[in-house]
Amino acid sequence: MKKIINDPKNYIKEMLEGIYIAHPDKVAYVNDDLQCLINVHNKEGKVGIATGGGSGHLPLFLGYVGDGMLDGCCVGDVFQSPSAEQMLAVTKHIDQGAGVLYIYGNYNGDIFNFDMAAEMADFEYDIRVETVLGADDVASAGPKKEGDKSTRSGVAGIVFVYKCAGAAANRMMTLDEVKRIAEKASHNVRTMGVALTPCVVPRVGKAGFEIGLDEMGIGKGIHGETGIRRGKIESADQIIDEMLDKIVAELPYAEGDEVAVLVNGLVATPLDEQYIAVRRIQENLTSKGIKVHRYYVGEFATALEMAGLSISLLELDEELKELLDDPADTPFFKQ
Repeated sequence: MKKIINDPKNYIKEMLEGIYIAHPDKVAYVNDDLQCLINVHNKEGKVGIATGGGSGHLPLFLGYVGDGMLDGCCVGDVFQSPSAEQMLAVTKHIDQGAGVLYIYGNYNGDIFNFDMAAEMADFEYDIRVETVLGADDVASAGPKKEGDKSTRSGVAGIVFVYKCAGAAANRMMTLDEVKRIAEKASHNVRTMGVALTPCVVPRVGKAGFEIGLDEMGIGKGIHGETGIRRGKIESADQIIDEMLDKIVAELPYAEGDEVAVLVNGLVATPLDEQYIAVRRIQENLTSKGIKVHRYYVGEFATALEMAGLSISLLELDEELKELLDDPADTPFFKQ
């Protein structure tokens, strides 16, 4: 393991201390708990939006707390859910009288703890809490019947859900309306990833999975989930085409649709390669008659030092397009 760290046990604590030192004008913490992060700017009467999940994915989750996006976030240890008590502490602080919306990834541990926090907020403090799950990972979609709960995991595409819901809340929409926007964005986004190298959890000290020097994992998850297939590494164009074909078929998208595209480096992939991907994405979508409204390129949901990238497509209508284009200012996202 090669990392610029001190004691692995202090990995999260020291990372969070650095965040608060660097961004005191945007974020603070509550309940004397570094892992309970909140926006320093309250807006009375606005719906509060909270998220959370395991650490190791910066800027997901806490990086999107700020004006025009999220109001609070709880983070757990690396790849581990925060507690219900931590989520409750954040919920109490961000409630400005209009209720709170939880937006988080479709993972069992998070669902259990966030649901418990919502029940405690209602019972103990009479705070109404609603929930929308991010479930955009095409590779994790198992067979399901109409009406069944989605089996997809939440990955980088959840950033689009944060952005649209955050803009709706900032426009002072009601909790029901903000939830509706979040549900629409979540329904309209799909993501596919590719991994070239594994990641190393600091407390473990060794790779979480193995992949050959000449191999790639199409659909590999941000925690090392199996994905769709593993094989010899191919050209950028071949990789992008395979990923996009699966994304476009899964919603499905159609000729004449307009989308926003998020190209997300998993942290160890140079921006050079991400922009090579953008080139092919544009060619591929143009050939399908799909128009791109805007691109987002960079690090949005990482996996420690994993090399690879993911592509997220958000199908747009006029409402989502306007909300997506609204300004936002957080430690890791500015528009």
